[in-house]
Amino acid sequence: MELSILNLFLVLFVAWIGGQLAVRLGYPSVLGELLAGIIFGPPLLGILFGSDAINVLAELGVIMMMLYIGMEIDPRELGKASKGGVLAALGGFIVPFALGLWIVVASGGTTIAGVFVGMAMGVTSLATKSRILVDLKILDTRIAYVMLAGALVADTLSLVIFAGILSFATVGKLDLLMISTIAVKILLFFFVSWLLGLKVFPFLYKWLKQRNITGRTFNATLILLIALAFAELAHLAELHSILGAFIAGLVLREAITVKKLSHELTDLVKDVSLGFLAPIFFVTAGFQVSLEVIRTDTTLLIGTIVLATVGKVVGTTLFYLPSGYGWREGLTIGAGMNGRGAVEIVIAGIGLNAGIISQEIFSILVFMAIITTATVPVLLKIGVEWLDKRNELVRSTIGKEDIVIVGAGSLARLFAKALVSKRPITMIDSNETNCKKAAEMGLKANYGDALDDIILRDAGIDSTGTLISMTPNAEVNVLIAKRSYEEFLVPQIFAAIIDEREKGLIKQLETVGGKLLFDRKVNILEWENMINNDQIILEQIKIESGSKNELEKKIPTDTLPMIIVRENKKYVYDGFESVNKGDLIFTLFRKPDPNTK
Repeated sequence: MELSILNLFLVLFVAWIGGQLAVRLGYPSVLGELLAGIIFGPPLLGILFGSDAINVLAELGVIMMMLYIGMEIDPRELGKASKGGVLAALGGFIVPFALGLWIVVASGGTTIAGVFVGMAMGVTSLATKSRILVDLKILDTRIAYVMLAGALVADTLSLVIFAGILSFATVGKLDLLMISTIAVKILLFFFVSWLLGLKVFPFLYKWLKQRNITGRTFNATLILLIALAFAELAHLAELHSILGAFIAGLVLREAITVKKLSHELTDLVKDVSLGFLAPIFFVTAGFQVSLEVIRTDTTLLIGTIVLATVGKVVGTTLFYLPSGYGWREGLTIGAGMNGRGAVEIVIAGIGLNAGIISQEIFSILVFMAIITTATVPVLLKIGVEWLDKRNELVRSTIGKEDIVIVGAGSLARLFAKALVSKRPITMIDSNETNCKKAAEMGLKANYGDALDDIILRDAGIDSTGTLISMTPNAEVNVLIAKRSYEEFLVPQIFAAIIDEREKGLIKQLETVGGKLLFDRKVNILEWENMINNDQIILEQIKIESGSKNELEKKIPTDTLPMIIVRENKKYVYDGFESVNKGDLIFTLFRKPDPNTK
């Protein structure tokens, strides 16, 4: 089994080019990688080719990718998924699954092939939606939360169901004893996974750490060994190895002593999987596509694409109705959940390699993934604009209630103390003294660099609804704001900007929907100096009419409006437009100079 280095180089090169082009156009890189395989591989130009060695790397890529997906999913979010998210997940999976099964059987295919097509039609691409939600600036809406929760539930359930179905499919003839045996093996696999992941591995890692048998290289090797061990464990249970890798990712995230380890090495796993091995799989998946299906199986191809889209949209809409949020919102969510991606291609590829589906069916599923995903940005944008025009686009941070404040200087501490309510607040500062002073005021403050993902995660950035970055460094504030929005999907962002010369930073902040903290440029160090020298006073300003003249008079430009209190709830002040009649505004005023008459 000889590996052609030139062929591997070209596979990775076209994967990178295709992936980058897809991302620039607003689509997931997997679509570009698939198209690169189709164009440069045997289906069209025939420049690239597969081999046993390439196939081994591709299979390893799938295992590593599923490990990464597992590490990115928080199992607790499954339990917190809203009623709407669960309904959307069920409707978006069950209806297209049934339609996929029907169209294959009606076309003369086997039932098990229909099941695989139904599975592929029912899954949803979580990564696709996350990027689109950022681009459309709707992360703080109810539909965004429902789509993310729905995709999380649907993809997790589909992987588990897929593994079970594959076990039955590979056995062939079934009887009651065989079914019972498979069921016991599946249950045993999950029990052993739980035991190893949450009991044995954390103890083992702690034992190794106490003996200084750790380090970045060792930790990386340990994670890879755990992933392969779980993959083999799944194989022994007659499940597919991808389920084992996926479960390994979940337990690595959740294991108590390994939690920090998994966070530290998530980026490494991402780079190895999505940056190197997984693209090989998607390009070689493109190699196996037959363009002949466009001519020979036109009806089945078009029917599959149409039913996948209609099933996803209509199924989501119908199942979403009991949520009470209306059919228009359900329709928009269905359009947003219509994209497929990595999981769908993995399922189709395994079905092809196992001989369960034909090359023609596999090709149809690849085209279905490409075309349905291509419709998501267009259909979702139309739906969002439709809801917005009807004033039905509900802004909400449901499920993301925490507040993270970056900076714990005297101004930030005063701000946090005024903002304290039922919503949890966590401060982050690289100055240990500031953190101690915050703790003395009864505030939770984590010591560390907020540019470090581990520090952000420890502060609860994954469940944060509002991030406020107010260090004395405007560039750091904007950088943290952008990362929080793009990487952690924080819906509401505020950042402090220091002076007029930083217009470029304001534009960067606006690209992620961020807002200028205090709705004005503020010299943080100057205000902290005044606070430290007892030169300011905090007052509660009562708004009588809410007119611009009243606001300009009561909150002049040399003051610092911080918090709005409305109906016993507190909000970050973000401009005159956010103020209503009857509001209280916590505002900092400069004390009069006693030497000035």
